[in-house]
Amino acid sequence: MTDTRQSQGTGLDSFFKLTERGTSVGTEVRAGVTTFLVMGYIIFVNPNILSAAGLEPGAVAAGTALVAGLLTILMGVVANYPIAMAAGLGINAAVAFGLVLGSGLTPAGAMGVIVLEGLIVLALVLVGLREAIMKAVPISQKRAIGVGIGLFILFIGFESGGLIDQGDGVIVTFLFPNTKPALLTLIGLLITVTLYALKVRGALIISILATAVLGLIMGVTSFPETFTATPSFATLGEFDLGNVFAQLGVLTAALTIFSFMLTDFFDTIGTATGVLEEAGLTDEKGEIPGVGRLLLVDSAGAALGGVAGISSNTSYIESAAGVAEGGRTGLTSVVTGVLFLLAIFLSPLAGLIPAEATAPVLILVGFLMAGLIKGIDFDDFEEGFPALLTIVLMPLTFSITVGIGAGFVMYTIIKIIKGKMREVHPLMWVIAIAFLIYFAQAYLGRVITA
Repeated sequence: MTDTRQSQGTGLDSFFKLTERGTSVGTEVRAGVTTFLVMGYIIFVNPNILSAAGLEPGAVAAGTALVAGLLTILMGVVANYPIAMAAGLGINAAVAFGLVLGSGLTPAGAMGVIVLEGLIVLALVLVGLREAIMKAVPISQKRAIGVGIGLFILFIGFESGGLIDQGDGVIVTFLFPNTKPALLTLIGLLITVTLYALKVRGALIISILATAVLGLIMGVTSFPETFTATPSFATLGEFDLGNVFAQLGVLTAALTIFSFMLTDFFDTIGTATGVLEEAGLTDEKGEIPGVGRLLLVDSAGAALGGVAGISSNTSYIESAAGVAEGGRTGLTSVVTGVLFLLAIFLSPLAGLIPAEATAPVLILVGFLMAGLIKGIDFDDFEEGFPALLTIVLMPLTFSITVGIGAGFVMYTIIKIIKGKMREVHPLMWVIAIAFLIYFAQAYLGRVITA
């Protein structure tokens, strides 16, 4: 039985409703520490991903810890739920590999996309339209987006770790780990899988640090000639709202922003529902009381992440670890947030963490996200085939936009063929037509100029 006597009658008890939810200050502190240990890996993973876009790892690490800390505390105080926030995996990869390397945006321009989509989502929350849009998209497509992003992350883990490369006559070639970097990745993956399988608390961050030390020993990495222990916040304010329109054109820019918005949409509601159901904080209909406050903070996180130059921030499914330790209120999030703020002083170490040390974590997180596939009914062709297109095309094209668009268009086409047009939500018609124009824009451009 949880001991709540220590928290009864205190200001913390009144504010966070500790007694009402059957918890105590001690339990909430332990839960907050647990959540931080489980998701602290993002401080080192986010810099390694965004460094591919030319951003300085130490500055990204400091910004990642700062924004995660502030937003997680805000989630605890405003929404009073044990949910932590940080830079979202998948979106950060799409920023680096899709927007910057793939579409030619500047790093600041890519962050401008995140700011814009975050502001749009925030506006939709404020006017009460977010839930309406979420209901317009079939559940199979929502889950397919999560699976596709998971495979996208896994693919990047294999590539950044040097285990696969562009093939000669094939899409990719598996590289036997006959180089030190690839061997380090393989050893790191073994460490990661072992710690996770044994359910070691903080397995992912421990594996990153252990693999980084091995990298120094093996000579894969070395200490820099100059090292400063002072955190850098050089990414703060580095965003450009106009670059995406200048580089891609209005239609492509709009659909790109829209696809990032959808990713934030579905990731949040799935995470929040899963975590809070486990905590017993949903009502008899499985709905979240006061969900508006939760969505408000989460939506602000996307825009704030872009403003800080470290990618969209979102609710983390790893918050479930804190719930498993007994966390039931926002005090859990406050503790996690404070630890993120203290972790800012670890950010100068980000430059010592090689891609081979974070690649195994990306592979494992990709696997965990891919678990959503079990909720997709592939026996139902109308649902399964569009979902498969979304899942497969995201990693193959290195584009979340292409994956989402292909799935939405195919879903609508199949419903038309089957004579079930009334089952397609009006908003889905608008989205599908927009994506169809997006895919055909090169052809339409030639026709118009002919």
